[in-house]
Amino acid sequence: GAMSVDSITDLSDNASKLLEALQLSHPHELDPRRSRGKKKLLSLNPITWQVPRIVDRCCTHLETHGLQTVGIFRVGSSKKRVQQLKEEFDQGLDVFLDEHQSVHDVAALLKEFLRDMPDSLIPRELYGAFLSTATMEGPAQLDTLQLLLFLLPPCHSDTLLRLLRFLAKVAQHAESSWDPEGREIPGNKMTVSNLATVFGPNILQKEKPGEKDAGALNFEESAAIILVLQRLIEHHHSLFMVSPEMQCDVLRRLFQTDPDVIEYLLRRK
Repeated sequence: GAMSVDSITDLSDNASKLLEALQLSHPHELDPRRSRGKKKLLSLNPITWQVPRIVDRCCTHLETHGLQTVGIFRVGSSKKRVQQLKEEFDQGLDVFLDEHQSVHDVAALLKEFLRDMPDSLIPRELYGAFLSTATMEGPAQLDTLQLLLFLLPPCHSDTLLRLLRFLAKVAQHAESSWDPEGREIPGNKMTVSNLATVFGPNILQKEKPGEKDAGALNFEESAAIILVLQRLIEHHHSLFMVSPEMQCDVLRRLFQTDPDVIEYLLRRK
């Protein structure tokens, strides 16, 4: 009587939704550079990685060509070139971003995509809940943020994690450094605080762009948005990890209610 399934789509609708909500998989399954012998934790990564091509390619391009660019995300871009790239992605073309594209154009494209999403990366119904964590401190703040992240749909969770990893990498190159020959490598000046200031309003949106009162935030809200995104960037690795205790609790409950899901997870391992 055991189920034989090879993909999430072969499960019943109910089981499929449960799997999507749990998103239980090993982070090393998605990391081609995985190492042997290390203890593996479960992460919030889903069964299938769901990141829009435009986001992944923009982040990859900027990680390759833009980490040493001073003022990345703050220097102006060519509106015409950005619009052309946007149209190519919208048409479903397989757009490759290489060294010939301006770093500032790609940076602007990424910001515009996040700003103009029909539903913001952090869904608007969770806007107030995320902002409320700004008044918390220490472990309570991080615990609450993690539980809120668990509520995100898989595609939003994946895309947010991809973006946060990228932003953390940008912040690591904010300060100047020196190469082995003693030559200075200029920093990009984009600290975690600066990045949160730029990206916060695009990720945490109270209203849809263009709607009445959209963008009309008071100082307290703006400060809270920046602080919340700072915490997400600084702690993204631990926030997107499911603790062994929580995983065991979920699996125990599923064993009682949805044994087919347990069967699927065990077959995957």
